[in-house]
Amino acid sequence: MEQSNPHNLRSLPPEPAALRFGIRVTMPPNDPLRRVLGNDWHKEHWFATREERDETRREMASRHAFSRIGDTPSIRLESIER
Repeated sequence: MEQSNPHNLRSLPPEPAALRFGIRVTMPPNDPLRRVLGNDWHKEHWFATREERDETRREMASRHAFSRIGDTPSIRLESIER
C-alpha cells in the first residue's frame, strides 16, 4: 500500500520481501460478525523478525484494557511464515 505523505515518515518502511514472519487473524465459525465481513475474512500482519511477531501476537491475544468485564476477544491468531 502506498503512503499518502511519504515525506512525513521518520524512516522508510521495510520492503515487503523483508517481512517474513506474520500473524493471520481470523474469526471463529460461530462469530456473528461473519454475517457482516463474510466467511472468508482474514487479516495478515507482517514483521521482519520472529521476535517482533511473537511480541505483537502476545499483545494481540491479551485482554484489551478498555474491554467490559466478561468480554473476551473472538479472534483466532495464527503464526505464519513466508
